[in-house]
Amino acid sequence: MEQIAYVNGSFVPLSEAKVSIFDRGFLFADGIYEVAAVLDGKLIDNASHLARLERSVGEIELALPETTARIQEIQKELVARNDLVNGMVYLEVTRGADTGRDFAFPKNVKPTLIMFTSTKDIINAPSAKTGINVITVPDLRWARRDIKSVALLAQVLAKQAAAVAGAGEAWMIEDGKVTEGGSSSCFILTQDDVIVTRQNGSEILPGCTRKAVVALAEERQLRVEERAFSVEEALAAKEAFVTSASLFVQAVVSIDGKKVADGKPGPMTNRLREIYIEFAKATAV
Repeated sequence: MEQIAYVNGSFVPLSEAKVSIFDRGFLFADGIYEVAAVLDGKLIDNASHLARLERSVGEIELALPETTARIQEIQKELVARNDLVNGMVYLEVTRGADTGRDFAFPKNVKPTLIMFTSTKDIINAPSAKTGINVITVPDLRWARRDIKSVALLAQVLAKQAAAVAGAGEAWMIEDGKVTEGGSSSCFILTQDDVIVTRQNGSEILPGCTRKAVVALAEERQLRVEERAFSVEEALAAKEAFVTSASLFVQAVVSIDGKKVADGKPGPMTNRLREIYIEFAKATAV
């Protein structure tokens, strides 16, 4: 059965899902996106994703064409129509399509809203057991990385470099410090058992999974420090890991070909993954 997508008010077969060539998401990357995980047919941590969506569109003065409550209804309907058990729901909102190409915001144009699903078994991914290798690349992105913009060329180049190197992710470096992964938030566990992740700011995207993992760790009286760290510090750490909606908590076992500790997922990473999955299942909608 052909997959179903949502485009501007209609559920349509994926082959019929189309937007105008004048859509500003296509012409200017003038849009925002979100990705929510699905486990057992339910959305994971979706309130956090929708709150971030509202913040991002607000930062670029883009009005959502639907309320977040209605967007969640559409997400659920799409999951049901596609019989999705485990995977992702992608949504994108752009400033819409005008009759030509002009940089200034168009008047009287309705924003575009599209959604589609994909299948992925996040919990049983082989890399969850083995961990992933990462490479480092310069952070080439614009100055407002806290906005979840569809302008992802720098991340595409970073992820392609990782793919060519046989790595699972790229860590982006600025001023000698790790900002974040191409599509993930970065963490280390220091030798004195402090979980370190970069503080939120315009330099990084405020990750929803990152936020949940930090809160879950603090609830369990684990020490968490939000600050920048270097690759050298990561290589000297007990453990390293990344978080994202598409990975949950994923061990990093080497950086630029150098092992992190013994080159295997560590007990803290494994435990945080278990805790996050418990949280995800308990709060799914």
